[in-house]
Amino acid sequence: MITRKSPQELELMRRANGLVASVLAELRRLVAPGVSTLDLDAVAERMVLDAGAAPAFKGYHGYPSTLCASVNEAVVHGIPSATALVEGDIVSLDMGVVLDRFYGDSAITVPVGHVPDRTTDLLRVTRESLNLAIEQMRVGGHVSDIGHAVQRHVEANGFAVVREFVGHGIGVTLHEEPQIPNYGEPGRGPVLAAGMVFAIEPMVTMGGAAVKVLGDRWTAVTCDGSLAAHFEHTVAVTDSGPLVLSQMAAEVVATREPVSVTHG
Repeated sequence: MITRKSPQELELMRRANGLVASVLAELRRLVAPGVSTLDLDAVAERMVLDAGAAPAFKGYHGYPSTLCASVNEAVVHGIPSATALVEGDIVSLDMGVVLDRFYGDSAITVPVGHVPDRTTDLLRVTRESLNLAIEQMRVGGHVSDIGHAVQRHVEANGFAVVREFVGHGIGVTLHEEPQIPNYGEPGRGPVLAAGMVFAIEPMVTMGGAAVKVLGDRWTAVTCDGSLAAHFEHTVAVTDSGPLVLSQMAAEVVATREPVSVTHG
């Protein structure tokens, strides 16, 4: 069953997702050659705890970290490590929080210094596919319209959509109904109604769509070693159109004091 959130519940979800957005904005600022994803994880956890929230991923089915940090061919669920990022890498930063019982969840992929033009295209197209998917989150539409918008844009630009991992409903649990594939035919599945909230998250590769999970039982990588990008927003269906809950902290980010990275 797909739960529908009240206006009061949407406001709580806005707060949780606003915190996620502010943390990701800070992490994006800190990404640079020489910084490790373990450094970024430490900053993320400190910011979440300082805000009175709890990391959503840490301990979830045994996951060890606050942040999922997936570098280059890693698609999702990369465990932060002490290995320093280098010029030309890309890193997906995916994180969630629990605040006042409700979950927030969002992801960005960030270039490390200068990257080739085709890599820039990969990030741009993935981000655009997310925006196109969000546009489908309107009363009277269908769940499958969301994934269709992603697939159409991604494949038209010569990239591939990962099929093993999907978006999802979100609320008082991290993963609620429905599952939202990033591909498929339009006009199918449940009809969208006001109050539904979904985490929409295209995962796109520069090569083939096939992925495998490494021996750590978490990190999913492309089978052909090609680069992958991942962007995610938590979005509510409202009577006036889509409401992106994980974009609400921009003004706070612009005025808060920067957090420093301690290399470890």
